[in-house]
Amino acid sequence: MSETLQKQRFSETSSKKYQKNITIPTFIKWAGGKTQLLNQFVDFFPKQFNKYYEPFLGSGAVFFYIKNIYSDKEFFLSDNNQELINCYEIIKCDVEGLLDLLKEHRSRHCKEYYYFQRDVDTKNLSKMEAVARFIYLNKTCFNGLYRVNSKGKFNVPIGSYKNPSIFQEKDLREAQKLLEDVTLKAMPFEEIINIAQQKDFVYFDPPYHPLSPTSSFTSYTSNSFSEKDQRRLAGVYRELDKKGCQLMLSNSYSNFILELYSDYRIEKVSAKRMINCNGNGRGAIAEAVILNY
Repeated sequence: MSETLQKQRFSETSSKKYQKNITIPTFIKWAGGKTQLLNQFVDFFPKQFNKYYEPFLGSGAVFFYIKNIYSDKEFFLSDNNQELINCYEIIKCDVEGLLDLLKEHRSRHCKEYYYFQRDVDTKNLSKMEAVARFIYLNKTCFNGLYRVNSKGKFNVPIGSYKNPSIFQEKDLREAQKLLEDVTLKAMPFEEIINIAQQKDFVYFDPPYHPLSPTSSFTSYTSNSFSEKDQRRLAGVYRELDKKGCQLMLSNSYSNFILELYSDYRIEKVSAKRMINCNGNGRGAIAEAVILNY
């Protein structure tokens, strides 16, 4: 069978699975989430790989999709956001306890309760309580943003939802099943260089480089992801390429990113983005997918 035909059949099979069989558990909102792009990503995923790594985990949509297809592979998920990694760890280890706390948050939700929870010092909470608070705020804050100030305090205002979905029990249980044998770690993205090996698949989904100085929200932690960080990430990408890893990276379709990865294959996809303080900035925009294969 020719390589072209193999790719075509793989694409058709994967597309069919995505449309009919694969459900992506969406238990948190996340800026730049990839659920809507999975049907465009199908043709880009490698047909074969050893281990899977995702150093900017976010909502985990790409991981959940890949895990459904390649359940026999080893998966290593990481992010620099400790609260986010704690969330995945609690879902993996004790989803029932988490559901109980989320039900309590749901029963007490109102404007006053939201701001009370937003002001809580997480140092006084157990890991389980902090994760329940994290999900509660994520599902009730404005546009599902995760933003903290210079002191690391969550500072997003409440969203204007009549009946917010504090949690989806089915999604949380499904996520728990898919996370059972997965390795999770809070760490800077650079550390992936010391872990990933030849023929491993690494998917990068960093905060996007803004299309203009005021067009994009990029700060998910107390330290924003700057142009310097984008260059450091490109350096990591090149080092992993030298090691023989299979690499896929998502970012804005901007001149800066196109020039930064000009030596690699660049594909264009279209995404509808809703997280923008300016309503005119919401809608379908082009995004870049950078591949080394």
